[in-house]
Amino acid sequence: MQYKRILLKLSGEALMGQKQYGIDSQRLAEYAEEIKEVSEKGVEIAVVIGGGNIFRGLSGAATGMDRVQGDHMGMLATVINGLALQSALEMQGVQTRLQSAIAINEVAEPFIRRRAMRHLEKGRVVIFGGGTGNPYFTTDSAAVLRAIEIEADVILKGTRVDGIYTSDPEKDKNATKFDSISFADVILKGLKVMDTTAFTLSQENELPIVVFDMNKRGNLMKLVEGENIGTVVNL
Repeated sequence: MQYKRILLKLSGEALMGQKQYGIDSQRLAEYAEEIKEVSEKGVEIAVVIGGGNIFRGLSGAATGMDRVQGDHMGMLATVINGLALQSALEMQGVQTRLQSAIAINEVAEPFIRRRAMRHLEKGRVVIFGGGTGNPYFTTDSAAVLRAIEIEADVILKGTRVDGIYTSDPEKDKNATKFDSISFADVILKGLKVMDTTAFTLSQENELPIVVFDMNKRGNLMKLVEGENIGTVVNL
C-alpha cells in the first residue's frame, strides 16, 4: 500500500447522487463499500464530509442571513452527513467513530486528537463532523487541519471529475488534465482545487493532495495501492 493513513474528503453534494438535495442511500452505500474494502487492507481512514447537500453558510448569507449563523447551520449539516455515513459503514460491519468539532455529546464524541489517532490505530474509520468548529472556515480547511493533526500521509479529495484540468472540463471540451502539479503552479494558474486557506495550510505543511473521481468504482482502492489515478498536488 502506498499510504498507511489517509484523510478522505467528500463533498456534501457527492452524497446527493442523482437527487437535487439530501442524501442518496444508494450512493452512500457505494461509498461505504469502497471505504470498507480499503480499511480491510489495513489502511487507516479518516473522513471529512461537506454539508452542501443540506445547507451552505455562504448561500444563506447571500439571502440576507447572518453569516455566522449560516456557517453554524452548515456545520450541523456535516454532522448529519457524518451520521449517515457512520450508519452506512456500520451496516457493512465497519467499526466507526464520529467526532464533532461542536459538542453534540448525545450523537458524537468531541474531537480529541489523541483519541482519534487511537481509533485509527485500532482500525476504526473516524469521521470528523462539524468542520473546524468555527465560522468562516470551509470543510476543505477542516479536512486539511484534521489531516495534519492526525499525521495523515495524504488528503484524497473525491470529486465528480477525474482530476485537475486547465479549466472546467464540464464546460470546456478542450480542457486538459494534469497528472501532477505543484502547489505553486496551482496558485499561479488560479486553479480551484480547494479554498485558499485550506490549500495554503496544506502547502505549508507539505501535505500532498490527490484529486480524483470518487464516483468511479474501485478508484479509491487503486489510489491507495499506488496507481496513478487523478491529479497529485505536491511540492
